[in-house]
Formats: sequence, C-alpha cells, structure tokens
Amino acid sequence: MSEDEADGEQSLVQHLVELRRRLLRGFAAVLLVFLGLFYFANDIYRFVSEPLRAHLPEGGTMIATEVASPFLAPFKLTLFVAFFLAIPYLLHQIWAFIAPGLYKSEKRVAIPMLVASVLLFYLGMVFAYYVVFPIIFSFFTTVGPESVTVMTDINRYLEFILKMFFAFGMAFEIPVATVMLVWSGISTVESLSKKRPYIVIGCFVIGMLLTPPDVVSQSLLAIPMWLLFEVGIVFSRLTQRSAPD
Repeated sequence: MSEDEADGEQSLVQHLVELRRRLLRGFAAVLLVFLGLFYFANDIYRFVSEPLRAHLPEGGTMIATEVASPFLAPFKLTLFVAFFLAIPYLLHQIWAFIAPGLYKSEKRVAIPMLVASVLLFYLGMVFAYYVVFPIIFSFFTTVGPESVTVMTDINRYLEFILKMFFAFGMAFEIPVATVMLVWSGISTVESLSKKRPYIVIGCFVIGMLLTPPDVVSQSLLAIPMWLLFEVGIVFSRLTQRSAPD
C-alpha cells in the first residue's frame, strides 16, 4: 500500500469516527429531552389533541381501540416532540461535521440558511396547530351525518397530526430552498418567476398528496406554499443585489 493510499484510508477512518461521535451526541440529546418530557407525556398528548377535542360534539370523546394504545400513543408523541425540540442541536452536530470542508463564503451563507430552516420548520408546525387544525377539525366534525358520532382513535389521530406537522414544516422551507437554488446558480429569479404558474399548480398537487382528501386542507397547505415561494423570490432578489460583483 502506497503512502498516499494509507493517508487516504486513515483520513476516511477519522471521518467515520467523527461521524459516529456526532451521531451518538445527537442520539444522546434526543434521549435526554425525551427523558425530561416523558413524565408529561399524557399532558403533551392532551395539548396536541385539543384542536380536535374542542370540536367534538357534546359527549364525544377520543377512544383507544388497542390494549397498549393509551401508553404507546403518548409515548410515541413524546419521542417525536423530543426529536423536534432537539433539531437545533442535531443541526449543530451536522454543521460541526461538514463545516471544516466548506469555504468561508459558503459558511457565511450556510449559517443563516440553517437558522432560517429551523425557525421556518417550527413556524410551519405552529401554523398547522393554531390555524389549520381548528379549521379542518371543525369541518370534519360538522360535515358528517348527524347519526354518526365522532370518536377518533388516539393512534389514528397521532398519525394524522404527525403527518400534518411534517408536511407544513417542510412546506415552510420553500423560501430557503428558493434562495439556495438562486445562490447556487441552479436557477435564477427570472427563470423561477416565469415558472410561477407551474409552481402554483405544483403547490396544489403537493397539497392534495400530503393532506386529507378535501379542498379545505389542500388549500390551507397550497396557498401558504405559494406565498412562501413569493417570499423566497423577494429574498433571492435582495441576495442578488447585495452580492459583490
């Protein structure tokens, strides 16, 4: 084995060891947050289920159709909450791993993008909880026949809200994605502006795929996605103007 090959193999091993160390730190952070929240698991589930329970008819309640559901549903929700709360630290570990290989100009752009990504993801979840959930649950609980009593299974509700949280969290990343496309040279503001009609259609298609099969839910995701795209276009123009020639 040549000296260059030995150095390359040693460098690869060092990178793998560093990656393992970062992953273990991230896992430990999620575990610590989870342990701190587990005592409040039922309270967390109660808070998250409030948008639905507030619109249940008098006497309506949520149910558990499986033996272990009363324990597992709050347990899984708390685990996901721990992961979401640990995202800033997880991104910090990812940044610490990749930063040594970046140029200074890339670091100046990457740091604001990471911070904006985290804040926008959280904002998307807040928007889903406080704006979208009350509207769609009010719609779902009133549109059905009067002879049908709404009694949602806690596991099915958990699956639904986690999907919605993730969908809106990712949708709110559109401004960051737009700015990155322009900054990296993959596209331009003018090109993206010309594709606006197709992007609007794409927003509604994505809204249809990620939300329940009704126009209300689809529009509540598609319209913010389109508006966030417009915000990304504005920031991309500002970035271009402030960039040095």
